[in-house]
Amino acid sequence: MNRTTPPRPFDVSALFPQLAPLARTATRLHPRPGSPSPQDSSVGGPLLWPADEPWPHCEGPHAWDGVNAVLSPEDVRMWRRNQAESARRRHRDPEGPWATPEELEAEKRIMAGRPWPEGPIAMVPVAQLYARDVPQLRAPGRSGADLLQVLWCPFDHPAHPRTALFWRSAATVTDVLDTYPEPPAIQFPTYLPEPCSLSPEQVTEYPNYLELSKELQEQLSDWSRWQAAGPALDSFYEPAPEELYMDRLSIAPGWKVGGWTRWGLTDPMPRLCPACGTEADPLLTIATTEWNGDGESWQPEEDRLDPTPLLPGTPPANFTMIDVARGYDLQLHVCPASPDHPHIELVQ
Repeated sequence: MNRTTPPRPFDVSALFPQLAPLARTATRLHPRPGSPSPQDSSVGGPLLWPADEPWPHCEGPHAWDGVNAVLSPEDVRMWRRNQAESARRRHRDPEGPWATPEELEAEKRIMAGRPWPEGPIAMVPVAQLYARDVPQLRAPGRSGADLLQVLWCPFDHPAHPRTALFWRSAATVTDVLDTYPEPPAIQFPTYLPEPCSLSPEQVTEYPNYLELSKELQEQLSDWSRWQAAGPALDSFYEPAPEELYMDRLSIAPGWKVGGWTRWGLTDPMPRLCPACGTEADPLLTIATTEWNGDGESWQPEEDRLDPTPLLPGTPPANFTMIDVARGYDLQLHVCPASPDHPHIELVQ
């Protein structure tokens, strides 16, 4: 099913013309649980990985927090299957058992944990994106690259997983790796993405309020300047109209490619390439949720009509089952000068 972002209540650049040249195209990925193949764009799905190319491993260090149970990827998958079956069972019979004896035994074994792994850790597929699905996906200096693959180490380094990016030409991969290695354990269940198919959709974004000029900030904070929007204007925002801009008119929530950087934990700061000092561009946003209380206006129309309950988990709209830094996003930025320069990881 395609996913369609509801139209914005009005064209904010018509009210504030200085925003027009700042517009950028972002591609919302709309991941939803599915069964993608290596030939598909996906989150957490199998990669089109050459059989003769070594699978990436992380050398560490990998430090246990001494609190959370150490689980294997299969432990996490079994736990999720049992949770989903329990939810379906309670939906059919609210008075029925929350768990079967078999599920309770499996949970007991899972919660006992695994030994802390030693040595290099096999990285986990996070996203695979074909340029045919995301038109603005291009690797600077590599005209033939039409496929981006993102993997991460499922351990904190120090506060979130360490990512690795691989650009390649899909046509050159003729012998695909059938089975890739998995880590013997992962630090948190939320570092194992649920396999999801994508429904890419292009939307227009504008910068975070704090990245705008002082003049434009003052205009956006003046309620009288918004009156031209007419009946579409939500008077709820009259005390702080800049929040209308931030919530509904500027930056889309959820997984996306390109667009503008999200800020929240900190004020905007320069994202400079560590190799050459060039300002880095937003590449991929790995999001914990597809929307939240402030961003429900961005909830796709199809999801509003779909009676299927969301996957279990907190917070809601957490279709990929990923949780970055307790509910934030991991944003990857790349140097526009060279794909060989190190990328930047930003949690916001």
